Amino acid sequence: MDLEAYLERIGLNGRPGLAELHRAHVTAVPFENLDPQGGLPVSLEPADLERKLVRERRGGYCFEQNLLLKAALEELGAEVDTLLARVRLGRPPDAVRPRSHLVLRVRHEGSTWHADAGFGVGTPLEPLPFGPDAVHEQGGWRFRIVEDGPELVLQQGAGEEEWQDLYGFLAEPVPHVDLETSNWFTSTHPRSPFVSGLIVSRQGSDGTRTTLSDWEELSLTVATPSETSTTPVERRDVPALIEERFGLPGYALREDGRLVRATPTPRG
Repeated sequence: MDLEAYLERIGLNGRPGLAELHRAHVTAVPFENLDPQGGLPVSLEPADLERKLVRERRGGYCFEQNLLLKAALEELGAEVDTLLARVRLGRPPDAVRPRSHLVLRVRHEGSTWHADAGFGVGTPLEPLPFGPDAVHEQGGWRFRIVEDGPELVLQQGAGEEEWQDLYGFLAEPVPHVDLETSNWFTSTHPRSPFVSGLIVSRQGSDGTRTTLSDWEELSLTVATPSETSTTPVERRDVPALIEERFGLPGYALREDGRLVRATPTPRG
């Protein structure tokens, strides 16, 4: 990959450390599903990921974000495995969802890390030690990894004592063909929320999470560890909002309310 261009995209240079790189990526590159909701399948080809997320300064969802992060980490000398997770957030404990979320296991300088720049609503700012471990606070949010049978589960603190599951995964690497299969479902299946709905989110370095979504009602949510505010949004205001709040210019609404490119994507 063009490591120099990627680092410029996320505001770094030289040879940053793992935590610095992860935090810069998470806070610079928005999470978004603008292609699938507009009827465009997502490509995982390395050249397409660099074009979209680096040169065109777009965002993406987990497969795009974490494969780009993986390529950068490997350029910096890390060994990276791809793992598939089942999202648990917002689902009953007994619900079984597909393995549709990509997580990275990173071996670097004698340590093994859990890295994830692509869990849209609440991805960790920095990598976590891989496997069950202590509680880690990042930007005011608390994270931990616990065991649940054969799975490892990433949890987020909910209040002073409670925890909520974000996703569960097996600590077994999967080949790229499995990522392609899961990505195709996620970006094209009519029942995929990334096809049927809209979500754009961004994290600040201070831990503030800003999300625009219509998965329930169309609204803008700003969340910190201490408070959450939600403001209803009119569909006609979405193109201006995603440019102003998420740095994604050049979109317009189709008659069916979907977002499509109205002007060529600016290239960096």
